[in-house]
Amino acid sequence: MIRKCQVADSPAIQKINQVELGYDYSVEKTAANIKRLLNDPEHHYLWVFEDEDSKKVEGYLHAEIFEETYFDPMFNVLALAVDSSAQKKGIGSQLMQTLEKQAKNLGMKEIRLNSGESRLGAHKFYEKLGYTSNKMQKRFGKTIK
Repeated sequence: MIRKCQVADSPAIQKINQVELGYDYSVEKTAANIKRLLNDPEHHYLWVFEDEDSKKVEGYLHAEIFEETYFDPMFNVLALAVDSSAQKKGIGSQLMQTLEKQAKNLGMKEIRLNSGESRLGAHKFYEKLGYTSNKMQKRFGKTIK
């Protein structure tokens, strides 16, 4: 089940960030950041995927509204991560679909993200969802219809 993130999700998100993304950042700092981001709902969007039976947070997505002088507003994905024990179950796809629906509701026409050059599995995942790489930094974008 996808739901909005809560500060109480901080330990699970911190663990996912550490194990899956390689960010060694304390639970306390993670909680403080989540609290601050949740207090800015006009610009930051955070969702988690929670297993309905175990209530364990198995993945999350964090996006911000990206506004520039040279683009229409769009979402910028800052983090998408799924616990390795729960990967290949469609969790990442569901989280991205949630973001795409929100983008459409807000009248946005694009979502962008950056993915490290060595993250070839992630690149294949995004391409499978219809995102295309348009820069050497592996910046992906998708037109929302």
